[in-house]
Amino acid sequence: MPELPYVLHEFIADKGQTPLRIDKFIVDRIEKISRAKVQAAISNEKVFVNGEVVKANYKVRPEDKIQIRVEEEPKVFEVVPEDIPIDIFYEDDELIIVNKAPGMPVHPGHGNYTGTMSNALAFHFAKYMELETHWPYLAHRIDKDTSGLLVVAKNAQSLAGLAKQFKDHTIKRRYWALVWGVFEEPSGTIEGNITRSHRDRRVYTVTDDPEVGKHAITHYDVLENLSYTSLVECRLETGRTHQIRVHMKHLGHPIFSDEKYGGDRIRKGVVFSKYKQFVDNCFKIMPRQALHAKSIGFIHPATGKEVHFESELPNDFQTVLDKWRGVNENYTFSE
Repeated sequence: MPELPYVLHEFIADKGQTPLRIDKFIVDRIEKISRAKVQAAISNEKVFVNGEVVKANYKVRPEDKIQIRVEEEPKVFEVVPEDIPIDIFYEDDELIIVNKAPGMPVHPGHGNYTGTMSNALAFHFAKYMELETHWPYLAHRIDKDTSGLLVVAKNAQSLAGLAKQFKDHTIKRRYWALVWGVFEEPSGTIEGNITRSHRDRRVYTVTDDPEVGKHAITHYDVLENLSYTSLVECRLETGRTHQIRVHMKHLGHPIFSDEKYGGDRIRKGVVFSKYKQFVDNCFKIMPRQALHAKSIGFIHPATGKEVHFESELPNDFQTVLDKWRGVNENYTFSE
C-alpha cells in the first residue's frame, strides 16, 4: 500500500541547545501537532537526526539537524448531494435512523470522494428540507464494510443530546458477528486498551500498557455455536475504531471474512478439500467482515423518551449464516 502524502519539516538545533528528548523538541516547533503523532512518526522511522533514524529516547544536541516526515492532515472534503438509494429505517423532525448497506463509506475521504452515506444524506435533506436549517450530522460511524444501524441528527441541538449519551456510554448498541471458533464460555467481557499496530498503521491492536491507546470494553454473548464458527452478540461499552474486530481477534476468534484481522482464511476446521471449497464459497458470498450493527437504543433528544431500533441481517450475512447452520445440523466433511 503506498504511503500517504507527507510534509517534511526540518530544524537545526542552536549551538547552545541543552539535551532535550526528540519528541519534546519537535512538539515545541510544529504548530498543532500532538506528542502522540510525533511518537508515532519516531516509531515508523520517519524522524532523522543528521541523516540517521533515531529512537524515542534520543536527546537533541547542539547543531543537530532534525527532520520529520509528517503525514498530511486529512483535507476537508465537500459533501456534494448525490442521489444514492439508502434505507431510511426511521425518521422524525429531529433524527434519522439509516440501515447502512455494507461497502458504503460513511464520510468522504482519501479514496472515497463520492458515493458515501454523507453524500446520500445530503441529497435526502436537500430534497425534503432547507439545508440552511437542517443538515445531516452523523452522531457516530461504522466501518465501510460493516452493515447496520446508524443515527443521524437533523440539527445541532439533537446532535449535542446524542453526543452526550455516546460520551456517557449510555447508548445501547448491539452488534451481531460471525466469528471463527467455538467458545468455552457462553458470555464474557473483553477489556483492553486499543492502539495502532506498529507493524501496520492501518490496523489496531490490544496493548497491556495502560498508558498507551484508548480504554475499550466489549461484552459478548454466544448466540449459536456452529461447529467451526460461532454467532455472537457484542455490546459496546465504549466505541473505539474497529473495537469489536480488534477485541475478537485478541480473544482468538477473529470475525469471519475480516481481511484486516485475519478472518479471511481458514482458522478452525478440518483439512478436507470439500471443507475448503465450502469456506471459499462463503468468502465469495460475503467478501467483507461478518459484522452487523443489529440494534441501537437511546433517549430521544427531543422527547426524553427511550427509543429502540432493531434491524434484520443483510442478505450476504444471512446466507452465510444459514450455510454454517446447515453444516452444524446435518453435514460432515470428508474426502
